[in-house]
Amino acid sequence: MEADRTRVAVVGAGTIGASWAATFLHRGRDVVASDPAPHAEAFVRAFVERAWSTLDRLSDAAPGASPDRLSFVRDPAEAVEGAAFVQESGPEREDLKVELFALLDAASPPDAVIASSSSGLLVSRLQLACRHPERCIVGHPFNPPHLIPLVEVVGGAQTSAAAIERAMAFYRAMGKRPIHIRKEVKGHVANRLQAALWREAVSLVADGVASVADVDAAIAHGPGLRWAFMGPHLTFALAGGEGGMPHFLDHIGGPMQEWWDDLGSPTLTPDVRQALIDGVADEAGDRTIAELQAERDRLLLAVVAAVGRTT
Repeated sequence: MEADRTRVAVVGAGTIGASWAATFLHRGRDVVASDPAPHAEAFVRAFVERAWSTLDRLSDAAPGASPDRLSFVRDPAEAVEGAAFVQESGPEREDLKVELFALLDAASPPDAVIASSSSGLLVSRLQLACRHPERCIVGHPFNPPHLIPLVEVVGGAQTSAAAIERAMAFYRAMGKRPIHIRKEVKGHVANRLQAALWREAVSLVADGVASVADVDAAIAHGPGLRWAFMGPHLTFALAGGEGGMPHFLDHIGGPMQEWWDDLGSPTLTPDVRQALIDGVADEAGDRTIAELQAERDRLLLAVVAAVGRTT
């Protein structure tokens, strides 16, 4: 069975999978989506319709691109028949993904890349039951995938260099900014960075240093603005002025080490959990989750459009 280079399978059509489907369709691919949920087809089709105008604002649709090139089947094995690329976005459970990867591996063309959207599982574990483990990777997006360019590409112990290269090229063709994670770690890279920052954010709330809203404001109206287009290493190099990173390390390295040594290690006790729940509720005010999501997406669109998808 030979793969159709225009065909992408999306296995798992919840929020992440539907967002992926919209991305692939807008880039001119045929997409076959699969999900066992009763209303999955209606959900993914409605999601694609809503996302299309947003994607048009980010970039022109590829020639021939259309939501009508989306098809839906219940059986994941049927979905991957003839697909050149498979994006799996099922539940974040290793046992389920190991079983699903084995099924997708058996049903898809041998030269198809099989990618998982897993936010933290190790692909070396997911590929264990596959006959062709060399084509299995993690391709972890950030929510919502149709807006945020980053994709973390991770290979496992049996993944080939060719599969990594093909995945990187595919995601670039989809308008994404893939990065190659060279060593498997739980949570990959971006989620570990998020976890490190949130650990200190929780510690500051738990220790009574600042409210939930003020901790959030400290990021959203401070370093978060710079992080939209420049990461921490380059940001601190600029903080060193003409002397760059050497000057920064000479003058701020000592205080930075002291701050590191003083960072908190909070525990999510019932009291801390309640403080976070109450703090977020106060910060959100009367805004519903749907309203907050819409506000997030509106502002994300403006940021991504301003910075550029490949920055």
